[in-house]
Amino acid sequence: MSLPILVVDDERDLRVTYERLLRREGYQVIQAQSRHEGLAFVRAHPLSLVIADLRLADGDGLDVVVAARSAASPAAAIVVTASPSPETRRASVAAGASGFLTKPFAAADLSAIVRQVLGGEKRQ
Repeated sequence: MSLPILVVDDERDLRVTYERLLRREGYQVIQAQSRHEGLAFVRAHPLSLVIADLRLADGDGLDVVVAARSAASPAAAIVVTASPSPETRRASVAAGASGFLTKPFAAADLSAIVRQVLGGEKRQ
């Protein structure tokens, strides 16, 4: 069984959508509703991937990406934003993100970038 994917977004509907789409693809998913909660999960659990919204109600989603990449068992990361710019893309890459997704996106786009970032890693 592969390690779970952590989805960090302060919008409940989006977290539920991510989880539904990823579970349909066979992935195990954990949800976090804040930067604080996301950081706690990253520190406490080995993960295969973190999908983090760039702007969270309690801070910067890039903090979760940095923590995931520097964890004892580093996890890959994808940053999601509704406000893409060259600066946010550069900051995401500098934080260690392997993927960047712009809201709104199609389910197929999420599936494709997750598969690409995980490199065909086996699911449950």
